[in-house]
Amino acid sequence: MKKILFIEDEFTLQKSMGEFLEKAGFKIIQALDGEIGLNLAEKEKPDLILLDLILPKISGFEVLKRLKENKETKDIPVIILTNLEESTDVGKSLELGATTYLVKSDQSLDDVLERIKETLRE
Repeated sequence: MKKILFIEDEFTLQKSMGEFLEKAGFKIIQALDGEIGLNLAEKEKPDLILLDLILPKISGFEVLKRLKENKETKDIPVIILTNLEESTDVGKSLELGATTYLVKSDQSLDDVLERIKETLRE
């Protein structure tokens, strides 16, 4: 069973997305802030990370940067799932090593699931 770490501070989205992905056959590890997310990424070695950019304690950009600098976590694919739509945010995320950038308001749960499956197949 593939493990997904979902770093998202919005509890209702965390819960609904987590339940949806568990039903789809994934083990979900959840973090409500960037600091916990980084610690869990090192400890749990997930197969994929879903990451919001606006987070308490450590921003998503900083989390992504640290994940990619750490030899233990640098190869874990990271899908950004955020409400930030600026092209500069997209560019910065991809430069820092994100695999995919998704805007929450533009994606259904099924869309996100499809991108996860595609990323894990690559």
